[in-house]
Amino acid sequence: MQTRLDRLRAIMAGRALPALLVSAPANRRYLSGFTGSSGALLITPARALLITDSRYTLQAAREAPDFAVRELINPGRPLPAVLKAAAAEQGLTQLGFEAAFVTVAEHRALADALAGVVELVPVEGLVEQLRVVKEADELAILRRAIAITDAAFAATLPRLRPEMSEREAAWMLEVALRIGGAEAISFPIIVAAGPNGALPHATPGDEPLGSGRPIVIDMGARVAGYHADLTRTVVLGEADERFWQIYDIVLEAQRRAIAGMRPGIHTHVVDALARDYIGSRGYGEQFGHGLGHGVGLEVHEGPGLRRALPDAPPVALQPGMVTSVEPGIYLEGWGGVRIEDLVLVTSEGATVLSQAPKLRS
Repeated sequence: MQTRLDRLRAIMAGRALPALLVSAPANRRYLSGFTGSSGALLITPARALLITDSRYTLQAAREAPDFAVRELINPGRPLPAVLKAAAAEQGLTQLGFEAAFVTVAEHRALADALAGVVELVPVEGLVEQLRVVKEADELAILRRAIAITDAAFAATLPRLRPEMSEREAAWMLEVALRIGGAEAISFPIIVAAGPNGALPHATPGDEPLGSGRPIVIDMGARVAGYHADLTRTVVLGEADERFWQIYDIVLEAQRRAIAGMRPGIHTHVVDALARDYIGSRGYGEQFGHGLGHGVGLEVHEGPGLRRALPDAPPVALQPGMVTSVEPGIYLEGWGGVRIEDLVLVTSEGATVLSQAPKLRS
């Protein structure tokens, strides 16, 4: 954790930022190791404070030995009061805060407590830019989460029956993930049969899986806070020619994107490798979402594989990044096909981490 703090402090120094309040749960855990559900970090060049309530003070001391723990009390000594005292102790006149995670009400309370003493400076992406490249221990945990996900899918698939509902299938998958070693599921599991598969984020319901139609399954295990993410599209019984035509387009689009991944290539170029191919086969309008996203302490984090944004600088892939690659085609009234693997960017290209079986190799 100390190395992560040193890297963050270097970024802060480059921006002439003397202190940073870290509120985002994933960023808090990344920097400190603290797994509690409530708390904030105050980082300065010389000190690191973890501010939390009495439920977590003992846990914080164990999990975050590089941090001094300060207890807040509501009512009586809320976060703004603790920060005001800490600012006075350390002579702070500026405090950066994570603009994407501090609410208007929280900002108002901070501004009132620090008025005339400390200037609040909104910042974005300071910790997130550290998290996009995974360290060796993070990769080991991600590989474990991915292996549990692969095994749960492979074990459950032969047990699925046409008369089962989407909800029943989702529960079977969740049980398999838990038995396999997951501490939790990464996100609510998607099982979308037939026409429901045209909804990329469908909610499992009473629809039977059926025979001869596409079933989109999106699932993942969470291990030690890190998330896996896997999508497979399957058919119970015999698939028709239309299914295989669409399935093979999606599979080839994914193959082209992964083959083009390497350090230095921009994420929007990788997206285009899949998107342009799907478009050339007549289904460009049926692939609306981005090609992929980073995974780690959040199931959706940087970098994003998506179209170029007009007001944002391009993002280049770096060794150590882990992203999903998940092209899809969605047809109203028929269903959808999505295939998703997690991919590690290496110094030479990319390595597919997901190993769950596909309908075609």
